[in-house]
Amino acid sequence: MASEDRVPSLLDTDLYKLTMQSAILKYFSDVEVAYEFTNRTPDLRLNRAGFNWLQRRVSNFSEVSITSAELAYLKTTCPYLSQPYLDFLRDFRLDHRRQLKLEWSPINEGGSPNEHQLGDLRIHIQGRWLDTILWEIPLLSLTSEAYFKFSDKDWSHDGQKGRAQGKGISLLSQGASFSEFGTRRRRDYVTQDLVLQGLREAKDEAAKKGWEGKLTGTSNVHFAMKYGITPVGTMAHEWFMAVAAITGNYKNANEMALRYWIGTFGEGVLDIALTDTFGTDVFLRDFKKAIPASTSAVPGRAVTLPSTGSSLISNANASLARTELPLDASEQYGSGIKETAQSKTYAQVFGGLRQDSGDPSAFITEVRKFYDSQGIQDRKAIVFSDSLNVERCLRYKKEAEEAGFKPSFGVGTFLTNDFTRKSDGKKSVPMNIVIKLSMANGHNAIKISDNVGKNTGDHDTVEAVKRTLGYEEKSWAEGDEKTRWGVRDDKPPAKPGTAT
Repeated sequence: MASEDRVPSLLDTDLYKLTMQSAILKYFSDVEVAYEFTNRTPDLRLNRAGFNWLQRRVSNFSEVSITSAELAYLKTTCPYLSQPYLDFLRDFRLDHRRQLKLEWSPINEGGSPNEHQLGDLRIHIQGRWLDTILWEIPLLSLTSEAYFKFSDKDWSHDGQKGRAQGKGISLLSQGASFSEFGTRRRRDYVTQDLVLQGLREAKDEAAKKGWEGKLTGTSNVHFAMKYGITPVGTMAHEWFMAVAAITGNYKNANEMALRYWIGTFGEGVLDIALTDTFGTDVFLRDFKKAIPASTSAVPGRAVTLPSTGSSLISNANASLARTELPLDASEQYGSGIKETAQSKTYAQVFGGLRQDSGDPSAFITEVRKFYDSQGIQDRKAIVFSDSLNVERCLRYKKEAEEAGFKPSFGVGTFLTNDFTRKSDGKKSVPMNIVIKLSMANGHNAIKISDNVGKNTGDHDTVEAVKRTLGYEEKSWAEGDEKTRWGVRDDKPPAKPGTAT
């Protein structure tokens, strides 16, 4: 097998996939799920050669397992991942034959098939949630790589390291704290490697010059290990989507998801909460609730075992979450929670929020009013992670700090897929692609978001959930998912005799 066809590491993924898998192992180890792929830039298509390459790459996944060095790294660097989970990960394998279905349909059936023929890609993932959760990130990154390896080759890696270094310097010199979040939509593996090299050099320069800005980490665990950078991340929309679909209780889904999270990791650990799965307004209703007495919200790593009972105590760590399984998923859930004078709310316990859709300025205003209404004076964090560039980071930094928050930024596509075309110097537009949970436990899984352009899932279920939650549709002028990273005003030059 050629070296380029080898998946470099099982850890070439985002940290939150591992943290969610750890929680799934404890509470949802037998839940069946499905995922579907969406190309939000449908005019950017794989050709036949790219699809064939993608198939070959995917077929190699069955050979990939975590190494002893990687396990040792996780044990020392990520102490919130318990030993039972690391033991599970030691034997973990993805199975493309049973879990994955790739299809490619040519858009023009006329003429004889050839490697330049363009088509539409479909990706379907199905199996136990515990077994399939690690597919998303490598499939997205490989799809992007296939497109830019075969369909659009009018670009080069030249200058990528320096470009990333320059962006890092622009942020760090202005006191901004940020992480690299670019795995899923990177142009290719080499690009992300160059970007991390450039950011490390920017970090070194910041240290020498005493700048207040910080490179706080990377979401990619493999590159974090390779370059000695902190791996960062907590939870994804997938976590809230699945809990809602499994229980069928959308009115309390955010609270239940947070309760399971604390039940796995304890209080003050991985404590940045994602707000927009069913809209931030709905999330904040649950965020102000008291944490039930049946959930042990204590500092430190919680035991991670399937269906852990309250009587089991880990010798390695005595802070065992006592969340009972399953949570009461009835419509009356939460109405009978016993509170005491010492009860803490989720808003008090969590260190901050992640903003991933909608208008960031409006978000700052909304959550400031929320924390004030709850009498919370702590300086909470906001992690911005939606379609960022240097100008936006600095703008939101100023606004968030003026509102009394600690802002930081998860910068993705702007770092790992920012190119110009070799032929004319114009923007080389990246793909905007996602893989989202579509089913869990036999029920539709949906996401509403703070921007209508990011709604995903079965239409009827989306509309029903909106009515149930009293959700008000939102849109944002800068949130057009088809054009937010640029528009192909023309096409790269085609070779004679090739399909376009």
